[in-house]
Amino acid sequence: MTKQHPHTQTNNEVNKQTNIMTLSANLNTIQVNGMEYVRKDSVSGAAPTGDREVVVIDRGWIFAGDVVRDEATGDLTIHNAVHVFRWEEIGYTGVLENPTSKKVTLKTCAYPVKVPAGSVIFTNPVDANWGN
Repeated sequence: MTKQHPHTQTNNEVNKQTNIMTLSANLNTIQVNGMEYVRKDSVSGAAPTGDREVVVIDRGWIFAGDVVRDEATGDLTIHNAVHVFRWEEIGYTGVLENPTSKKVTLKTCAYPVKVPAGSVIFTNPVDANWGN
């Protein structure tokens, strides 16, 4: 009789584990072991599409608006811009989620805001009506 190493599985044990998993799929979903997964872009709350973004700029300036990027230079022009002037207690994520909160102060810009590419720290896409 051959002694089996304690961490080695027999073929019978492997077959039992393999038979537990089921898999089915269609064009919109995949199901694994009874759990259904859907395409990321089909879920509400997916990243907004369009040109409106919140732009965080060097030295703490934050603007939002319809962003146009100069392909040659990378510079941004923000149309229909608002300046995120101040927020209290809710943090940056709170501003993104609720720009109309009484804890957020937005100021409308009368003219487009031009931002050199090297001054952009990061951007967040937002819904088309964000800050309006």
